[in-house]
Amino acid sequence: MPCRWRAAPWITDMSTTPDLYCVMGNPIAHSRSPWIHARFAELTGQQLHYERRLVALDGFAQALRDFAAAGGRGCNITVPFKLQAADLADTRSARVQLAGAANTLVFANGQIHADNTDGLGLVADIERNAGVALAGRDLLLVGAGGAAAGALAPLIERQPRRIAVVNRTSARAQALVASHAALASLHKTELLALDIQAPRADFDVIINATASSLAGGAVPVPASVLRAGSLAYDMMYGPAAQGFLDWATQHGAQARDGLGMLVEQAAEAFQLWRGQRPPAAQVLQELRAAIAK
Repeated sequence: MPCRWRAAPWITDMSTTPDLYCVMGNPIAHSRSPWIHARFAELTGQQLHYERRLVALDGFAQALRDFAAAGGRGCNITVPFKLQAADLADTRSARVQLAGAANTLVFANGQIHADNTDGLGLVADIERNAGVALAGRDLLLVGAGGAAAGALAPLIERQPRRIAVVNRTSARAQALVASHAALASLHKTELLALDIQAPRADFDVIINATASSLAGGAVPVPASVLRAGSLAYDMMYGPAAQGFLDWATQHGAQARDGLGMLVEQAAEAFQLWRGQRPPAAQVLQELRAAIAK
C-alpha cells in the first residue's frame, strides 16, 4: 500500500536549503551515486545534497517515511528494494506498472511517484557508449528480479530479434516473460524463458541482472551462451562485477561493467527531479578516470 508522508514543517525556504536526495539499498557503501549526482549538480548549477542511506532489510517503508520527514525530494532505489518501492508509491509511471519495480522516487505534494530509469540507462550505455546496436540481435537476460524487470521493456523497444530470460527460479522468468508478451509482440521480438542450466543457445549480448556478483557467487550461466565477440554485460560495477567480467574475457567475449548504466540511469533520474539533462558522457569519462587512479 502507498507510503503516506508529509513534508517536514520546518523546511520553508528551499532557496537557501539544498534539496535533499539519496540512494537507498543494502548493501550501499559501494555506491558511486553521491559522486555522480554531486557532479551533475555542479555542471548544471543545481543546489542539492545527495547521500547514501543503508536500509535494514525489513525497514524500507520506515526509511521512506524518515526520509520524507527530513525534507527529502527524491531517491534512487537499489537492491533489494526495487519491488517494494513500486508497491509503496502513490503513483507509478507506465514503466513501473509494467516492470513492477522502481529505481527512482519523486517526493512532491505529499505523495511518492515511482519511475524506473534502469532500462533507459542500460540501453543508452550499450548502444551509445559501447557502440553495440541491439536491433536484430539475440539477447540473454540473466535474472528476473527488480533489475531485470526494469530493463526488459526498454530492451524490447530496441527491437532485438530475440530475448531469452533465465533465472534460478524458472517460474519468475516465465512470469516476467508473460507480463511483457504483448509488448514483445508489438515490436516483433521473440521473447521466451529458458532453462538457466542449459539454455541450449548462444547470444550476441548477455546481460547479468542478478545479485550474484554482489554476493561473490559464480557466474549463473554456462559459457556456451557466449558467441565469439559477444558483449557480456554485468549491471554491477567495481569489484562486485570482476568475476563475471573475468569469465567473459576468458571465453572471448567483450566484457563491460554497469558503471555506464549507473551514470546514464542517474542522468534520467536527475532530469526527472530537476528538469535538466546533465552531461552523462562527460561524467562517465571522469568517473572511470577517477576510479583508475
